[in-house]
Amino acid sequence: MRRAAALPLAALALSGCTVPTFGASAGDTTSSRSVYHLWQGFSIGAAIIGTLVLVLLAWAILRYRRKGDAIPTQYQYHIPLELTYTIVPILIVFGLFAATMVVENKEVANPPTKVTIDVNAFQWGWKFSYPGTNAVVVGQTTQTPVMVMPVNTDVHINLTSTDVIHGFYVKAFNFSRYALPGIDNQFTFRAVNTGTFFGQCTQLCGLYHSLMFFKVKVVSASAYQTWLAGFTNSAAAQAAAAAQAGQSATYVPTKVTNSSGVK
Repeated sequence: MRRAAALPLAALALSGCTVPTFGASAGDTTSSRSVYHLWQGFSIGAAIIGTLVLVLLAWAILRYRRKGDAIPTQYQYHIPLELTYTIVPILIVFGLFAATMVVENKEVANPPTKVTIDVNAFQWGWKFSYPGTNAVVVGQTTQTPVMVMPVNTDVHINLTSTDVIHGFYVKAFNFSRYALPGIDNQFTFRAVNTGTFFGQCTQLCGLYHSLMFFKVKVVSASAYQTWLAGFTNSAAAQAAAAAQAGQSATYVPTKVTNSSGVK
């Protein structure tokens, strides 16, 4: 009996650093990885408790199966056992709640940041503005605007909507948040990997909802500063836009169709 109960624990211990993903992804931000580890902990706990319940069920069925017509001794109370199956689940729930609160507090925290991006959703596109700079990127329907942000840096996002409810979703960040008319939804990202990540609207918002895509491009801090500097001089930004004409997003104030321009 004891050996059977110890099997799942031994398997978990032997797995070491190769803890199963349980169908989830770690993501590319610090908050997404915290949520991922919480999910792993919940899944491991569920597997252990489920295995224990199955073992106890099998033990009870085999140990106390009917062996004749005699009625076994009846017991009205078993105080130690009743206390155990009452207190232990309460402690488990408290533990899960505490772990959730720790991760949730990190998720909703808005620490002071040096980088702020104003994200505005509208039918049917996105506008990314960088306060304190001339950088604005706009794209709609068949265009795919690019939100550029530096890696390993806390980036504060102010999310709004011009018209109806939209959904700001970045798959690689394991993150989704409503864009609501008249409400400034605020959150903070800290990307841990460079690259270009796919984003989209996740709330049915009208005729061209299915085309409301965007990208998040995470670059080094130096590349980010270089990209911002390209907007300082309108003439330089316009020349760069003309050299890359035919791409997807729109730079403001130059009003030239272009991509993010980050190398």
